Amino acid sequence: MASTAIKPKDNASAKARSKANRGKQPQKAQSVIFLWEGKGRSGQKTKGEKSGVSEAMVRALLRKEGVTVSSVRKKPKPLFGEGGGGGKVTASDIAIFARQMATMMSSGVPLVQSFEIVGKGHDNPAMRKLIMEIKNDVEAGGTLAEALRHHPDHFDALFCNLVEAGEQAGILESLLTKIASYKEKTELMKKKIKKAVTYPIAVLIVAFIITAILMIFVVPVFGDMFKGFGADLPAPTQFVVMVSDAFVAHWYIIFGSIFALVQLFVQAKKRSIAFQHFVERVSLKLPLFGELLTKSAIARFARTLSTMFAAGTPLVESMDSVAGASGNIVFYEAIMKVRDDIATGTSLNVSMQDVGVFPNMVIQMVSIGEESGAIDAMLSKVADFYEEEVDNLVDALSSLMEPMIMAFLGVVIGGLVLAMYLPIFKMGQVI
Repeated sequence: MASTAIKPKDNASAKARSKANRGKQPQKAQSVIFLWEGKGRSGQKTKGEKSGVSEAMVRALLRKEGVTVSSVRKKPKPLFGEGGGGGKVTASDIAIFARQMATMMSSGVPLVQSFEIVGKGHDNPAMRKLIMEIKNDVEAGGTLAEALRHHPDHFDALFCNLVEAGEQAGILESLLTKIASYKEKTELMKKKIKKAVTYPIAVLIVAFIITAILMIFVVPVFGDMFKGFGADLPAPTQFVVMVSDAFVAHWYIIFGSIFALVQLFVQAKKRSIAFQHFVERVSLKLPLFGELLTKSAIARFARTLSTMFAAGTPLVESMDSVAGASGNIVFYEAIMKVRDDIATGTSLNVSMQDVGVFPNMVIQMVSIGEESGAIDAMLSKVADFYEEEVDNLVDALSSLMEPMIMAFLGVVIGGLVLAMYLPIFKMGQVI
């Protein structure tokens, strides 16, 4: 009887322990670089570096390679970080990594050895460390997709899903090539859009700095000189001197306010999803730049969906990655609505027409692709067309902005100079 009375307590405590442990996820061991020495199959002494979670794991890996290990020790960290420098992993680094891995695998180099070659040949210490960590995960028995998912800041869901599809279908080499092409084209388009947006902003900042220098250091000298004229100054000169006095007296407030507004905008966009969505919606309605952002979003939509189709990913599952790659909340919501419609049996072209954000040409091309069974090829053509449209629009914007900016600078700087010389001209006429 005593034993039966204790059993419920034991069961309850076991359930409690099970429930408590259920939420505890085992932490993944961090890989470390080890320096090793030993003898190869031919008996010659050899040494090198190898990453692993423990010394025992490194010894086991080396034994598989036919190395008789004599010593293994952790590689000491350099004073200024790995490789003697810092650095961070950029989107361009990921695009280059995908292309290098595709090239290695197409050349018949084994996956782990490809990591070794690509990692050691990389100039960026942060990227080199990332590649070695991925290599270690793969050597430990994980798949490449699982290894990439351990680094979500660098490899998005689209990248990981395509790699997983390639591994399952046995066409990893082909899909890595498609990923590399996709990354290269999207990064190239992003750079062109940044160039179109950054150029006028940079010129305006320089113009403001030059104007501020003139107002604080140059105009006051003329103002002191004009005080001895004993005559009324022209209205433009009075206005410039008044603005200059305000700059001299409150320059720290003016510059501080501008810096605070910029920081407030950046932080609000980073921290507030609602504000970020508001900015993205408004940006599509801007003259010229709105058209550029719209066409780039359509190009990313078509390119991403084409790549997912080519990988054999189901349409509904593809839409999550496609929506995330669109880069704008308007298109994100539209693509998610398309996904929901497709899940209920609606065709892709009809659901795209219903959301009202895609041009008629894109819808017709998708319709033809669905009827012919070559939707990935049609979407690829749509992406090529809109990427070329983005290129042309960036060139047109650059050609248009240059004379406009030069005219603006001429009016501002020329107006200041003219306002300062007007009293001199007026005095010359009196004399």
